[in-house]
Amino acid sequence: MTVSTEGSAAVRPVPPSGPAAHAPGSSKSSDADRARAPRGGLRSRGGLLLLEAAVAFAAALLLPLLARGFKLNPLNRIAQVSGLAAIQLRFALVGLLFIGAVVLAMRLRGGRHFDLATRLAAAALAGLASGFVAAGAVVALLGTPWPMFGLNGDSGRIVEWAHAVANGQPSGSPVYPPMPLYTLGYYAEWFHGGNTAYAFKDLQILGAAAFGPLVYLAWRMLLSPVRALAFGVVPAFALIDAYKPYSQTVLVLLIPVLVAMVVALRRSGTEGWRPLLLKGAGFGAVLGVLFLTYSGWFLWSAAGVLFAALLYFPWKTGRLKGAAFMGSALAAFLVVAGRYLMVMLKEGQTTKDYNFRFDNFTDPAYYLMWRTDMPGKVGDWPPPGEFGGVGLFALVTFVCLGAAIWLGLRKPLVVTIAAMFISAWVMRMYIASHMYETQTVQLYTRTNNQLLYCGLILCALVAHLVSLKLAERRTATEAPQSESAAPAAGRSGFPGREGAVIGTLCALLLLLGTVSSSMSDRYMPAQDGTYRILPWVSHTIRQQDGKCPKFAPKGECSKDGDQSWLSYIR
Repeated sequence: MTVSTEGSAAVRPVPPSGPAAHAPGSSKSSDADRARAPRGGLRSRGGLLLLEAAVAFAAALLLPLLARGFKLNPLNRIAQVSGLAAIQLRFALVGLLFIGAVVLAMRLRGGRHFDLATRLAAAALAGLASGFVAAGAVVALLGTPWPMFGLNGDSGRIVEWAHAVANGQPSGSPVYPPMPLYTLGYYAEWFHGGNTAYAFKDLQILGAAAFGPLVYLAWRMLLSPVRALAFGVVPAFALIDAYKPYSQTVLVLLIPVLVAMVVALRRSGTEGWRPLLLKGAGFGAVLGVLFLTYSGWFLWSAAGVLFAALLYFPWKTGRLKGAAFMGSALAAFLVVAGRYLMVMLKEGQTTKDYNFRFDNFTDPAYYLMWRTDMPGKVGDWPPPGEFGGVGLFALVTFVCLGAAIWLGLRKPLVVTIAAMFISAWVMRMYIASHMYETQTVQLYTRTNNQLLYCGLILCALVAHLVSLKLAERRTATEAPQSESAAPAAGRSGFPGREGAVIGTLCALLLLLGTVSSSMSDRYMPAQDGTYRILPWVSHTIRQQDGKCPKFAPKGECSKDGDQSWLSYIR
């Protein structure tokens, strides 16, 4: 189901020799590079992707495993800061080891293994970044067997429903996505003797850890390793969530999967029948699994994806093959998720969300920051901006939206994401405009996350498209030059590819480390009504053996735990 790199076709001129001929992280290679490319076994394309996946998931588990040995009180602020610093230190050291391997690969054996080292370093950084957040969750829950929030709120409902489905009973909500419930139920049976509450703690940590590798591998269908890390993984970390990791993970996977599907649809008119049908079925099955895990993003994305599919359907090159591709995808989707889809179509019409939250009382056009359902004490919200109440960040994202469409108007990568952004915006305003009439919310504020992620990706894609244009211009400039006539850095004055890749990896290491630390810090236990209350409550609930968790404040706990968070609900 691999789709070749979007945008790489822009570099068409005769490729020059030497490693300096390519944009940083580009998947296009010269004849000399292809001659150096290893073949067979793990060195095949599929084998290399499997190796990247193995490295990414191993890196994601490293930091949480190391954090289990920390000796600190997670309710003490100094201990929390020390814990974050300890995770950051290990993150930086391991990340620098991988970047060091890239430097060595550049210098040894004529750079023959530079591309392989780059692949593994990019995969490792993606895994380490989400592993950082998972390690933060480990620190936050040291000494308690309960998941974040214990048996309160969404956590309590998920635990209860998972226990029901694991015992052959219906869950409390027929429209709730079944995949998380069955996964939690079976995991609890296998590893916790059926205790879904204690098992949910494990899955919160493991779900956060898997976030980075999964996003990285999804974007690898479209982009080369460094570009997938920079333009796909980095924007996703604005949304990483250790409380209910599956919902945000579905969003950040759905966008690249749908884009890759549109790209494949565009090319389906010239595909062979067998790969065409297999690829369509693969996309349908993946989308079915994502739909079973969290379905809301599908509703908000549907109109945009339909527009992109109609735009890039092979009307001239192969209508029958295009229809066969979509038909195989639909058939596979229905096999995997058809039953749940029917439940959603039937029950979804009568299921109403009457739970007004903090964001339902704010300007519906503001989506750039979500304070969660438990914002704690806040001042003016949304924060006042410099231009008509709009801040600089909003102006940048809107400018990048226009620039991305300008630079990538003919690229399904850009058009599909822009269409999904517009689709979510229209759905958000449609639902919000009926809020007073129906007195229902219907989760419209959750479109915040899709709008933010699509906007961040479009900003990143501006850099991607500009770099492709520069690479194209440089290649065209250097093409007439012989290898001996061209200076090492290229007549255009651009530095070599290796330096760009190493510099980018160093910058991304620092950026991801800083972002991951911030996202981990918001889960450090505290009584402030924000997300910090979630792990705090976990330390105040009496364990099933009747004892209090190790670090319970003053050694006191209760059946339901600290309920002071209720005073923050508006």
